[in-house]
Parts: sequence; C-alpha cells; structure tokens
Amino acid sequence: DCTFSGDRVALVAVKMVGEYVCTLSEELLQRAKEEINEVPERRADDIEHIRDWLKHQPHITARLDDWTILRFLRGCKFSLQRTKEKLDMFYTCKTLCPEWYKNRDPQDKKIRAILELGMFLPLPGYDNEGRKVVIIRTALHDPKVTSMEEVFKATHLISDVLWMEDEQMSVTGVVQLLDMADVTPAHGMQMTPALVKKAMTIWQEGYPMRPKGLHYINTPAAFDTVFNIFKSFMKEKMRKRVHIHGTDMESLYRHVPKSVLPVEYGGTNGTIEEITKYWIERLDARRDWLLEDEKYVVDESKRPGKAKTSAELFGLEGSFRKLNVD
Repeated sequence: DCTFSGDRVALVAVKMVGEYVCTLSEELLQRAKEEINEVPERRADDIEHIRDWLKHQPHITARLDDWTILRFLRGCKFSLQRTKEKLDMFYTCKTLCPEWYKNRDPQDKKIRAILELGMFLPLPGYDNEGRKVVIIRTALHDPKVTSMEEVFKATHLISDVLWMEDEQMSVTGVVQLLDMADVTPAHGMQMTPALVKKAMTIWQEGYPMRPKGLHYINTPAAFDTVFNIFKSFMKEKMRKRVHIHGTDMESLYRHVPKSVLPVEYGGTNGTIEEITKYWIERLDARRDWLLEDEKYVVDESKRPGKAKTSAELFGLEGSFRKLNVD
C-alpha cells in the first residue's frame, strides 16, 4: 500500500498562503533546536526579518509566505546572512537556467513521458533516522530521444513539490540512492562537465537542502570517470557522505533499511509503479503552483552592483584544473 501516510501533505495549503502552522512532533522540534538552531519563540521574528529584507531587494521577485522563508532558514541553520545569500542565489539560478525553470507544465507531453519513466522517486515515509529517501534511476531514458537537460527539468518538478510539501525533510534532510543500472556510454556522454557544473551549482548553492547521504548502486565499469567530474564540483562535506555499493545490496541495507525501499529493491515499501503514479498525481494537483512559480525570479538590470551572468555562475572557466582531482 503506497499511501505516503507519513508525509504531512494536508497542512501544506495553510502553510503556502499564510501564517506558518507547525506540523512537527516534539521530538523533531527538539532535533531542529539541536541540529539547525531553530528557536520556536524566535521563529516568527526570523521569518519577518528575511521577508522585510526580500521586500527591499529591487531585483528579486520572491515568494514571501512564511513557509518558503522558513525552509531557507532551516537549510541555512538559521543564519540570517546565509539565508539571504541562499535566497538570492536560488532566484538567480532559476532566472539564469530557463531551460529547467520555464514552461514547467507536468502535463506537457515531453515532461509527462519522462515522469512516467519513474526516474526520480521520493519514497513514502522516512528512514530510521527520519530522513527522506529518494531513488534516482539514472539510465531509464533513451539518450537519442531525451537530453539530460530535459531529464533535469522534469525531475525538478518532483523535487520542488516534495520540498514544498514535506516539512519533516526540512529538518531531517534527504538521502539519495542513485541506481546506475543499464548506464551506457551514451548516457555518460550526456553528463558533460558544463552540465555537471551547472547541476552542482544549483543544488549546492541554490537549494536549502540538507543532503545526508549519496549512495550509488549497480555502478558500471566506467563509473569512476563520470563520477570524478561530479566529485570535483562537490563540497568536501558532501564527498564524505558518498557511498559506492556496486551490486552489494547488503552493503546498501546497512545504510538504507529495507523498510523504506520499494519491492524491486528488496524492500517492503510499495512498488516503483505505485510510487511513480503517486508523484504524477501530486504534480497534477500542484500544476497551478508550478506554472505560477515561473514569476519568482530576479531582474539582473535592477540588481544593486554588478549583474550576475550565466557564464559567471555556471561557466567552467577556472574549473578544468579541478577535474584532475583524485
């Protein structure tokens, strides 16, 4: 039964539009205090401080609701300065990467075809440490028909809706499981250094995610080559959270319990088909939100100081020397 009963979707409507309504248990509130410096008594003031700052940024058109701002505060461990930098970067990345963030209709034919493959699947419930687990099945698309840009665009619809709907994840973080089964050289060729740099910049600098682990399974022989490119753009903290299991599922289960994994991965948590269907339904339910989301961007012509460019943010100049790392 794939009901996602552990996920608190019901209160999201309240959080999105007006005042934040906390859905966390006492235990999670305590974790938020200890791990990300959240003080419930100060929360509203912190949100208001950031909202006021956003209103005074001539170049940013931002979501100003409590919940959006709180997610960034949590992702930045309640550092007000870091939150401001991250929010600016988030809206800048969205603006300078229109190929991912424009025309995001989950009912678009091309996007739908990618979604139906089930390439990016947040799993129902949470792992033993309360974290969200996401399976990424990297090689399901046909490289002759679908580009990696199109894949990233489609899968970001799911990650953005997940991130907006799942409050627990904003405290406990996320674990990613990358299944490399059936990866071909053609798939590898799609992961150019330029694309990897862009992806890593957006994920690490733009999103207030709390990545807690990266697990690779079914890795092909030439995996190291592509992975070293990724690693060269990874922050040191993230590199330490990488685990490569090959085909050893018992090794994976020591980190990611069977109870959270789908049947196809030796688990008991629904089937890939059920979970894929669930996420397509969630995107359809959030279609208006996704389409409206396009208007939250920056206008570089109004930025105080020097305008940012795509080349500056995602360009590879100065990065190639790093590609020989390891």
